[in-house]
Amino acid sequence: MTLLAPMPQKLTLEEGTFTLEGNCLISMNHRDLFFEGRYAKEALAKVGVAGAIALTKHGDAGIKLTMGMDSMLTQSYTLTINETGISINGSDAAGVFYGVCTLNQLLLQHGTTLPCLSIIDFPDIQKRGVMLDISRDRVPTLETLLTLVDKLASWKINEVQLYMEHTFAYQAHPTVWQKASPITSEELLTLHDYCHDRHIDLVPNLNTIGHMERWLKHAEYNALAEMPAGFPSHWHEDGRILPASTLNPLDEGSLKLIKSLLDELLPHFTSRYLNIGGDEPWELGKGASKEQWEKEPGRVYLEYLKSVYREATQRGRKAQFWADIIVKYPALVEELPKDAIAMIWGYEANEPNEGDVELITSSELQTYMVPGTSTWNSLAGRTTNAMENLKNAARLANKYGSFGYLITDWGDNGHWQPLSASYLGFLYGACVSWSYEHNLVMDLPAALDAFAFFDKAQKMGRIAYDMGDLYTLMPMQVHNGVFLFYMLQTSLRSEWKPEYDTPELHAALTETKTRIDSLLSDLEKANLAEEDALVKAEYRQIAALFNLAIARIEEHLGTGKAITEDDLMPIIEQHRALWLSRHREGGLEDSVARYMRS
Repeated sequence: MTLLAPMPQKLTLEEGTFTLEGNCLISMNHRDLFFEGRYAKEALAKVGVAGAIALTKHGDAGIKLTMGMDSMLTQSYTLTINETGISINGSDAAGVFYGVCTLNQLLLQHGTTLPCLSIIDFPDIQKRGVMLDISRDRVPTLETLLTLVDKLASWKINEVQLYMEHTFAYQAHPTVWQKASPITSEELLTLHDYCHDRHIDLVPNLNTIGHMERWLKHAEYNALAEMPAGFPSHWHEDGRILPASTLNPLDEGSLKLIKSLLDELLPHFTSRYLNIGGDEPWELGKGASKEQWEKEPGRVYLEYLKSVYREATQRGRKAQFWADIIVKYPALVEELPKDAIAMIWGYEANEPNEGDVELITSSELQTYMVPGTSTWNSLAGRTTNAMENLKNAARLANKYGSFGYLITDWGDNGHWQPLSASYLGFLYGACVSWSYEHNLVMDLPAALDAFAFFDKAQKMGRIAYDMGDLYTLMPMQVHNGVFLFYMLQTSLRSEWKPEYDTPELHAALTETKTRIDSLLSDLEKANLAEEDALVKAEYRQIAALFNLAIARIEEHLGTGKAITEDDLMPIIEQHRALWLSRHREGGLEDSVARYMRS
């Protein structure tokens, strides 16, 4: 059996095999394929075959790379393996690259003796992206980002966004990032070029109205807030006041700040696109803009969004924006600029909302469907929810002709989930966005073992899958997260509800502990070719946190022993160690502080 991720549009297995010898000529028909030639050479080296790259049209070659295939589809390719050799023909360099990615997966499975086959392949959706939240405390190291880009590119992802609030080292605004260990200008340029070689469009992403609390908490920016003194939380029953998070759209200084950020950030990118954010401005219409908002709800938001759109356009960028606010005001949708791109997001199994998609597409705007990995507020992810969410978004993208598909990976509430827990969502989303029909049903644990964890024992994919489904055992299902996660970050004395205490809960807690023990036993048998010790440590930490949540509940109910500082401190220290293995120090203590709030 041949396993590929993504599975191609058409694969035909033929009779016979082709065996690569100790030395293999890789011929190219254009110098612009030099990177693809080197990528093929690296793939050969993994199976012990030496490759030599030649720009030639003559002689026999073990692997032939050509572009200029007569096709109207960009990023398309054919891959042919017969008894005389391997041929990859692409419509463009990206198509050739994706053909080499497929060849690499075949080599990983079959070694030097490959099955004869023919593949015709092309993407359903032109832009298939991943967005990393690097603003909720956790900023990856450059090495972590480059390693992840290699994984994503191998799965035919061709867009990456870094969600930035305060984590770029703006020279004009040093106050906001002093303690954040931000991405520097040099690092961003390095990442950009690394992505470009791998046919990934690094798209700038900047929130421009909401989620500005890391700015507005500083005196020099606070006056720009819609409600400078903060706003009453609608998530908490105790009436607590949350810090100011939304810019006042009527203050000229707000747009002046955004222009300053764009002028410093955008020169690092060659992308035609810019994500200007715009989601969740919680206080909007309740403070400084209240009078104007009440005259025509939504108008203040639309006019501000259009003003930021104009700034993007004047800088040669096509604006993407989160669509969650504008869909609440259908009459205003028609006034959106027709070349703006609506990012329609939703992270539960039945989202994005099809009605929102119909509303936006009826106005002839281009769209992205935006699902997520379901990892935030979860520890291990929510496997079933993530897969349904990712599938539904791909279905809607195909049905309504979306230009793009963006898999988001957020870091709410301290970014406690490890990066490795997101591999499942990244890989499955990459598959269904490339070819929805041919990847709906797939052996995802096997694909994770083969192409994400590189587990020779074929254990880790199933561990990640099943650990991510532990949440389904709980009788209480919560929105946008996992019950046990929230039990770690909540004061049970003040927020525990008597109706939680049921026989079903007690049975679920016992079953969860049993399954965790079984998964930890399998974890010891895993044999990862890359990141072995790190990934195992990350999943042991997930297990420890789940068990801690259960112990807290049992202590509260009087069925378990009291949790002491000696129980907690090893978990916190491991949190610190794992954080620093992939990420920067900035934000770490904010994340750790969440252990103390409960």
